[in-house]
Parts: sequence; structure tokens; C-alpha cells
Amino acid sequence: MAHHELKMTPSRRVILEELRASKEHPTADELYERVRRDLPRISLGTVYRNLDVLSKHGLIRVIGEAGEQRRYDGDLDGHYHVRCVRCGRVGDVVLDALRPLEDAVEDADGFAIDGFHLCFTGLCPRCAGENQNGGLIDGSDRHEN
Repeated sequence: MAHHELKMTPSRRVILEELRASKEHPTADELYERVRRDLPRISLGTVYRNLDVLSKHGLIRVIGEAGEQRRYDGDLDGHYHVRCVRCGRVGDVVLDALRPLEDAVEDADGFAIDGFHLCFTGLCPRCAGENQNGGLIDGSDRHEN
């Protein structure tokens, strides 16, 4: 379904505008708290439903593997992501060196590629600093004594 067929309700518009203005890749709960400033009567369920509709219409991206909390991205320009395995923070990564790989996949086996997801994982600077002070890299918040 093309996104021009989507009725842009006030709640969808505010959610989409908030996502496009953010570089933080918020969760639905985080987005709900932000959107409530403009729409104090909006429900969390409405935010979830609208995120689902916006993603199905190709207006936003959903970031997250099975078992991870979903995060949302309003930036549809070509980029990749990096995710902290401890706190879940997601950042943008632009790597022009991978463009030839994308082109090669597009040309392989006759597939018409309509999208993919590449996410690097590691520790963000804050969590890496905590790790140097005795934390674990396995994503838990436990610390060795």
C-alpha cells in the first residue's frame, strides 16, 4: 500500500514529526512520553497502533531483532545502525563503503531488494566506561566485585 493512501490523523502527524525530529531512535514508551506534550489525551495503545501503521506504509523504520525492545527511526535516508548491547541505545552510522555491497546484492539472483537491516553491536561510550570499572559485556547490569 502506498503511503499517499494513508490518512494523516493528528496523532499520526505528531508521532511522525517527533520521529523525524529525533536522532535517538526512541521506543514506543519514550515516544509516548514525548507526544503527550502536544497530545495530552493520547493513549499508549494509540501510539503503538500508529507506529505499526506508519511502518507498514513505509514512513518509518522499526529497529530491533527478536527479543529486543523495538525502536523507531523516522530517517529513511540510507544509513545503518549501531546498538549498545548493555543499555540498548541506537545510533546512526553512514558508511559509503558498503554501497557497492548493496549494489551487488541487488544484482544477485534476480531479487528485487526492497530493504535490509544492518546493525552493528557493541558498547556505547558510557557503557564502555562502566565496563572498564568492572562491568560485564554480556548485556547484563551485573558488576563483578
